[in-house]
Amino acid sequence: MISLTDKGAEKVREFLATQATAADTAGLRVGVRGGGCSGFQYALAFDEQHDEDTVFEDKGIRLLVDRPSLPYVKGSVIDFVDSLQGAGFKVENPNVVAACGCGSSFRVAEEEEVSAV
Repeated sequence: MISLTDKGAEKVREFLATQATAADTAGLRVGVRGGGCSGFQYALAFDEQHDEDTVFEDKGIRLLVDRPSLPYVKGSVIDFVDSLQGAGFKVENPNVVAACGCGSSFRVAEEEEVSAV
């Protein structure tokens, strides 16, 4: 399961209201891609559901996860933070074993360990 904080859900609702997407299939896509100094980076985007997605709902928001990303983000909580460094979504991920100093990339345990969580 993936969940949102109250502030995260509020911001997703605000962003989705400005997007030209079908309300019944649109949501926040949560994924990972290779890159950064620690190996993976989060890929968050507003998108419509694809056939192979796993869909979670929290606070009335659809969270869309592609199959390859699911083991890496399972159990994550998505928040929205507004600080001196800027504003944006922040992912609290229990699968992360190391992150880079700037916080934009991360590393997880071996894939077999992540799949067992």
